[in-house]
Amino acid sequence: MTDAPNTEMAALKPHRSLWYDVWAQFRTHRGALAGATVFTLIVLAVTLGPYLHTVDPTYLDYRSKNMEPSWAHPFGTDNLGRDMLAQVLAGGRVSMAVGFTAMGLSLLVGTLIGVLSGFFRWLDGPLMRLTDLFLALPLLPLLLVIIMLFRDTLRRAFGPETGIFLLIVFVIGITSWMQTARIVRGDVLALKEREFVLAARSIGTRERRVITRHILPNVLSPIMVSATLGLANAIITESALSFLGLGFPSDFPTWGRLLFDGKDFLTLTPARVVWPGLAISLTVLSVNFMGDGLRDALDPRIRGR
Repeated sequence: MTDAPNTEMAALKPHRSLWYDVWAQFRTHRGALAGATVFTLIVLAVTLGPYLHTVDPTYLDYRSKNMEPSWAHPFGTDNLGRDMLAQVLAGGRVSMAVGFTAMGLSLLVGTLIGVLSGFFRWLDGPLMRLTDLFLALPLLPLLLVIIMLFRDTLRRAFGPETGIFLLIVFVIGITSWMQTARIVRGDVLALKEREFVLAARSIGTRERRVITRHILPNVLSPIMVSATLGLANAIITESALSFLGLGFPSDFPTWGRLLFDGKDFLTLTPARVVWPGLAISLTVLSVNFMGDGLRDALDPRIRGR
């Protein structure tokens, strides 16, 4: 009789899942919450902003060139009279698209190589030496050479915007997978010696089934953390390439391209550089804070403290 109230109270308690514990730990990280809020606001701004601020970012109004911020142009205008707010919003869409796509490609390649290297011993040596080779390459000169070699070919094949988009996404994704591969490989090396993996292999489970059913779900935590860091790295790399004049054309704005176009007018209209630079900084900073919070929330040794 005395155990009945305790049984009823236990039945009334909400069921706690892994993701509930992750969210509970994530909420305790103030920086991660602030980063998630800022990043969500930026994504909403670049996604929905052009529908609210309906000014065409490519519209030229020579009578309003080099204007300071005003009600008509909240971020001012450039030397051709284009609205800077409209350009920052449009450039954010492109920068975010490049960041998410390049990050996805990087995670796909890094996870594939990390899983294969950690699970199959005969592939470990060659794949890790390939990873070391990519880590030893000077990335920025390599990016510049690849873009200079293939830019015109892809422009003719897919158009000036789509061709450059595909080239930049491929270049960033194919040169930023190495850290993910090493992290995933380390986790797979530990996981494949665990009891549940050994039991699955002992009953004749195919290796592909072991990887997809037991290995991959247990390496999602480092992959998610790598995703946040990869997104920030992709945005910075695209901005650097555009700032060097090797990114998108001038009539196809990105945050890095806006910095490149505004650097010559820094003393005349400094807002042209401030707004895209602030957008890049806030985006990268918020993503890094989110990555720190996810790393702590997904670590079972920290979660629950």
